[in-house]
Amino acid sequence: MSTSRLEPRNPQYAQRVHESFALQGIMQTLGARLGLVAPGSVDIALDWAPGLTQQHGFLHAGVVSAALDSACGYAAFTLMPADAEVLTIEFKINLLAPARGECFRMEGRVLKPGRTVTVCEGRAYALHGGTEKLVATMGCTLMAITGREDVRT
Repeated sequence: MSTSRLEPRNPQYAQRVHESFALQGIMQTLGARLGLVAPGSVDIALDWAPGLTQQHGFLHAGVVSAALDSACGYAAFTLMPADAEVLTIEFKINLLAPARGECFRMEGRVLKPGRTVTVCEGRAYALHGGTEKLVATMGCTLMAITGREDVRT
């Protein structure tokens, strides 16, 4: 997925993404790690593990959803001002194929940045034997949150 040139409102956006990501217990539990962090774009990688699967050995849809949601959220976060936090307000996932692979790459890309609401697209890829297969897509809407003490990192 490509995006047009997006300008971050905070020059420290990458550091904020890394610091916030480190606080996410779910991403730690999944063994996920940040890849690309650029204005309007974030990739998250994770390895296949038995504890992340459903009954057929595929990566569980909940794991795919959680990682795509975080990739989209952090993609939006890269464009938010320094005093803003990010929360998902809606997402829809399309599971296109069983998530079978050795590892997975979740891409979050900003489609339409906004002052308050940002729309992103996510794509999940399964990597197996040197090939990459699209296994899910996500449409995600996120909100910039400011002035709330209960939503601060």
